[in-house]
Amino acid sequence: MSPAGPTVYIVDDDNAVRHSLEWLLAGDDFAIRTFASAHEFLAAFDPGHPGCLVVDVRMPGMTGFELQRELAARSIDLPVIIITGHSDRQMALKAKRAGAMDFLEKPLDDRVLVKLIHKALGREEPATSETES
Repeated sequence: MSPAGPTVYIVDDDNAVRHSLEWLLAGDDFAIRTFASAHEFLAAFDPGHPGCLVVDVRMPGMTGFELQRELAARSIDLPVIIITGHSDRQMALKAKRAGAMDFLEKPLDDRVLVKLIHKALGREEPATSETES
């Protein structure tokens, strides 16, 4: 059973990436839904359910940027974190100008991604298990 509350939506055409991110985030008690395409996500997404979107830029059919524009056209205010394996400064600026919360290059830094998702969902990060001396 998934935890109640906001959902992290992962949209990436790479099966290994989707499963890796799902595994990473499940350990942090996030509700997670994964999709292999932007069209699949749009068909299943309920705009009344809060969450955030982690989406790859380069996907067949509809890119992550196109999905971001489609959400804006539908007046859906969903925090978006763009991920990509191939980036440049212009791509990052384009994502930010279109309202992306952040733009991360693969391989992802797990800690940075988890921190961004906590921020996007308005949750505080759990305290680390390190002990103070």
